[in-house]
Amino acid sequence: MTYQQSIDYLYNSLPVFQKVGASAYKPGLGTSVALDDLFGNPHRKYPTVHIAGTNGKGSTAHTLAAVLQSAGYKVGLYTSPHLFDFRERIRVNGEKISHEAVVSFVERWFEKSRIAPYNVLSPSFFELTSTMAFEYFADENVDVAIIETGLGGRLDSTNIIMPVLSVITNISLDHTSLLGNTIREIAYEKAGIIKHGVPVVIGEWQKETEQVYADKAEEEEAELIYATPVEAEITPGGISYHSTLYGDFTGELKGEYQIKNTATVLAALSVLAKRGFEITPKAVHEGFANVTQLTHLMGRWHTLSEHPLTVCDTGHNAGGWQYITDQLNSYTSGSVHLIIGFAADKDITPVLTMIATLTVPVNLYFSSPSVKRGLDADSLSKKAASVGLRGEVVADVNDALALARERADADNDMILIAGSNFLIADLKL
Repeated sequence: MTYQQSIDYLYNSLPVFQKVGASAYKPGLGTSVALDDLFGNPHRKYPTVHIAGTNGKGSTAHTLAAVLQSAGYKVGLYTSPHLFDFRERIRVNGEKISHEAVVSFVERWFEKSRIAPYNVLSPSFFELTSTMAFEYFADENVDVAIIETGLGGRLDSTNIIMPVLSVITNISLDHTSLLGNTIREIAYEKAGIIKHGVPVVIGEWQKETEQVYADKAEEEEAELIYATPVEAEITPGGISYHSTLYGDFTGELKGEYQIKNTATVLAALSVLAKRGFEITPKAVHEGFANVTQLTHLMGRWHTLSEHPLTVCDTGHNAGGWQYITDQLNSYTSGSVHLIIGFAADKDITPVLTMIATLTVPVNLYFSSPSVKRGLDADSLSKKAASVGLRGEVVADVNDALALARERADADNDMILIAGSNFLIADLKL
């Protein structure tokens, strides 16, 4: 079997949420447990950190991994979705899983599935790839693995692990058809990663979620740690953090929302230090300063080029756009050329309403992700018009980017491509 054949099987023979949406979502842990048993329970061979939340999971996971790498640990990192290459999901010390390891796993799955119990015969894409990640980390003898939930928490395929630390970044309304229609209901699903006796860090909370976390933590006899706000200053070279437990340092990741992610990471590091991990101020400084180099994070207020300043961000819900709009409103140099595109199964009215309140001059371009779930650009334009937004329909994001670059003032204007992960994945960089 070739690598391409393996990938074709994973994408075409299994239900993939990234492609088809809710029909690929399989709530419940039965299949994940059975798969884990079939492959020898690999996740039990190393300590794990489990991260859930509506926004900030990826940045938090990558930053935590970068610091632990800088501290000398061999770190597995499992995140989703990927942007350009399936192998982005499974990394060890920033390096993607090898083509050969993917092929080997799929071939062995074919063999094992012949004798597997009935409930393992039709796994989802995420269930099978989670098992692939757990086994790969065991084969690579990682010291620790950072595991990001795919969707929710309580019934997420990754929730079979017994971590040394759980982290919940924040809660906002997203995937409401699957997780609940209120903040409290969604918080209940995310709080499902809280395990008996395992400390949990809460990055952000509100009145509707605080009691949910407290009740679950009490039920599981788990220590509840709330992240402490950090003193920060946004600079052209990154975000400077002052008077932290690890001293002053600069974080490479830009975007105002990273300040809250940093508070979450610092709280998590303090817990890990108490649990035996050796984390020095030097490791923290180096990790925060080199997240993209160490872990190859992409898509979070990521600068693609200068003159004109061109940035992409995978903010796709109201929680993410709250910070994006604040960031844009602080831009005083010139106009913003904003290229947006979303999945069709998202409630984007709150996002469009936020865009309509921007105070910075905006030139808007409506594009469409190329996947089946993508909202077509004409429909996006009509939805935008309902909240008073006008712009230009340019369905292909690369055509929209070329047009924006042609029109933008190279020294004063900014181009932002933002929205669905699928839209960013379509960029030809």
